[in-house]
Amino acid sequence: MARVYAFMATGFEEVECLSVADVLIRGGVEVKLVSVTDSLEVVSSHNITVKADCMLADVDWEAGDVFFLPGGLPGTTNLAACEPLCSNLKMAYENGKRLAAICAGPSVLGGIGILEGKTATCFPGFEEKLTGAEYTRQGVVTDGMVTTARGLGYALDLGLELLGILDSRETAAKIKASIQYDQV
Repeated sequence: MARVYAFMATGFEEVECLSVADVLIRGGVEVKLVSVTDSLEVVSSHNITVKADCMLADVDWEAGDVFFLPGGLPGTTNLAACEPLCSNLKMAYENGKRLAAICAGPSVLGGIGILEGKTATCFPGFEEKLTGAEYTRQGVVTDGMVTTARGLGYALDLGLELLGILDSRETAAKIKASIQYDQV
């Protein structure tokens, strides 16, 4: 079974995080919500408290298939300021692991040099933080082992893209139909 770790910092965008997690779980992927704070309870950008499954120190970087960063402010800023997270993301990527980010989240990947030579997308206004990337306005884009999405409106699409990569396009289509998502 594929495993995805979704990282939550104070001020994260809860719908971006949980929509992606929901789609993946429906598709049979194990999703672990990870707190990068000092508590399992993490407060979102809209003051909703979400209980994480584990702490950053508990992440099995070898066993993870995707390491996912939701957006939101100040969540993205807090993710970027978490040195243990950033160094492990860089190491995971160098070891062939897939990284994914949505909204302002791709700026974290840009800040640690992951987007060099990649095509990527992000929330408008964060383009300059995609250091080394070619920006596209696409809703979701996968370039090699990096998948980025523009914003909350593309959270389901990001989940379906990751499910298609981790399992199959057929499984992603099945989940898309089961949730009555026929917009795209």
